[in-house]
Amino acid sequence: MARRIFLAMLLLLPALLIARLAAAQPVLNVYNWTDYIDPYVVQRFQQQTGIRVRYDVYDSLETLEGKLSAGRSGYDIIVPTSEPTFSRLVKAGALRPLDLARIPNWKNLDPRLMQRVAQVDPGNRHGAIYLWGTVGLGIRLDRVRAIWPEAPMDGLDLLLKPENAARLAKCGLAVMDSATDVLPSVLKWLGKDPDTTEAADYRAAEQALLAVRPHLRAIPGSGGLLDMLATGEICVALTYSGDVIQAAARAREAGKGVEIGYVAPRTGAHLWFDMLAVPADAPNPEAAMAFIDFLLQPETMAAITSQVRYPNAVPASRPLVAQAVRDDPNVYPSEEALARAFVPATLPQSAERLRTRLWSRFRAGR
Repeated sequence: MARRIFLAMLLLLPALLIARLAAAQPVLNVYNWTDYIDPYVVQRFQQQTGIRVRYDVYDSLETLEGKLSAGRSGYDIIVPTSEPTFSRLVKAGALRPLDLARIPNWKNLDPRLMQRVAQVDPGNRHGAIYLWGTVGLGIRLDRVRAIWPEAPMDGLDLLLKPENAARLAKCGLAVMDSATDVLPSVLKWLGKDPDTTEAADYRAAEQALLAVRPHLRAIPGSGGLLDMLATGEICVALTYSGDVIQAAARAREAGKGVEIGYVAPRTGAHLWFDMLAVPADAPNPEAAMAFIDFLLQPETMAAITSQVRYPNAVPASRPLVAQAVRDDPNVYPSEEALARAFVPATLPQSAERLRTRLWSRFRAGR
């Protein structure tokens, strides 16, 4: 009997040892956008550091903010867009200042791009640029040309002029479900200040959106819109540049003749930056700093950009990016296009409320 008990204990020892080692292994909790990293990068980080990664995803800033507003999110790394989420978190003291002594690869960041986010994060104390891009139109070129050979495919007129939207409605139109990313472009298209606080300007933007609302097939989140473009379910969408470029790549791989292109507004595109940030109550901030440092290596950022087709802020990575991606002007805009682009400013709460109410009415179609 004693021998059987002894043997049973010997058999249990490996399982107990594995459980104890797993419990002792540090864990990094990441909350990032859908389809926004090269999975091999996460795997390499785990192999090189021994830190296990728990990776969750979201598809809108509203989802991210809702998770954080509840408190004690449990995340060590989040990836908020510079405006408005990152700037709000900085002001609220909800982010931990980065420990640059633990991030030696910080030196690899493009100072010109970092300066553009310093207006909402003085001294760049709370975030490093992860990826960036513009807001514009994803167009199924083959379908739009078939319906309307002379379609004006060089700006937002294609979608936001009601007569154009009516003409193309049968092939599927969509606007991403994000007031913070859509309204600045609509205001700019109307010739108004994208950072306006005037109620009259927001009424004009609302009227413009409601005028095309009957012709929209969907107002999906970023991930759903990407799939709809890739499959050809929609032919024109207002969304993020990288989503369109990813959809185009998926469509080519499917080989079903779906041809997708991206158009940035010729009058100046909404330029945004997604930031690597650490919540103030992060359970493992040391692992978070190690992850940021790992990501800022040129070869790491090159792998991510090659995979997701969004540009990064590490100039030394560009020669390492897949040639088809690094030479695509929709991924890396020209200096002229960057000069025309605008970065939205932080809005007061009164304007935020106007924007939120407007968007609710637009989604409801009234």
